[in-house]
Amino acid sequence: MSSKDRPAPGDRIAPKKSALVQFTALTLQLEAFCVAFAAVALYGLRDSLYEKGPLAVSEPAAIWAVGGSLFVLLLVLSRLTSRPVGLAGGTIAQVPVIATGLVLPMMFLVAAVFVVMWAASLRIGARVDRERRAYDAEHPETAPNV
Repeated sequence: MSSKDRPAPGDRIAPKKSALVQFTALTLQLEAFCVAFAAVALYGLRDSLYEKGPLAVSEPAAIWAVGGSLFVLLLVLSRLTSRPVGLAGGTIAQVPVIATGLVLPMMFLVAAVFVVMWAASLRIGARVDRERRAYDAEHPETAPNV
């Protein structure tokens, strides 16, 4: 990178994307793919002697319908995290992900990990954004252009 490409002292920089949006969107995207893999696992185990949860499902159409719907829902919500409805929807979407443990018991553990990741994304993302705003207020000469 040449010195022409670097900003000079005092140059204003472009605004950064919200950390809250980045963290929550990534968490929902990872969760969506985990749900998809859980659907594949459940499909593969549907006729085995594997001890299923209290809601044993062996109908492939039901597995793909629920797994696919939850996958799409999580991906759509990941694109909406810049709006309050996306964050609220992401929080509510944790409930059906936890409920997948009723069909595939190991999903209780996986869902618990994602619930913790979601809470951490909300808290840490908001804190990073707050600290960025405070820094920009203290250093207006380098604050992003808005």
